[in-house]
Amino acid sequence: MARNLQIAVVGDSDPSPEVTQWAEEVGQLLAMRGAVVICGGLGGVMTAAARGAAAQGGTTVGILPTYDGSTGNSSLSIVIPSGMGHARNMMVVAAGDAVIALPGSYGTLSEVALALKLGKAVIGVNAWGDVKGVQAARSPSEAVTLALAAAHRLSD
Repeated sequence: MARNLQIAVVGDSDPSPEVTQWAEEVGQLLAMRGAVVICGGLGGVMTAAARGAAAQGGTTVGILPTYDGSTGNSSLSIVIPSGMGHARNMMVVAAGDAVIALPGSYGTLSEVALALKLGKAVIGVNAWGDVKGVQAARSPSEAVTLALAAAHRLSD
């Protein structure tokens, strides 16, 4: 039996309301298409993507920077306390078959760079399109379609 595709969703820990809405939609759409949502497990984009996926009955995995599992957001179905701080960003993107990157700051930029270094497809939702190797998407729906197509190609 083939495993479900795993899509890492990364972005700002303190996003605008618009970006929060995009992240929730990304989570919903991924869950509706049977993908597992991987994230850093804390707030902002991570909470919104997990909340969207959970609302659709999807599986959500949070790879936390601390050893304290209780710091994860309430929409996670699986919590992995790494104790690795920012280094857990590598685990987040490595766990994804593809990465959807929403607007963010240096932490998100590090995840984008690490994912590209690992040869992962990175889809930027109205962000990161100026980074070589990032495929630009104009909407959450387009990002999900592109990420799942890339993940399918890599899993074949």
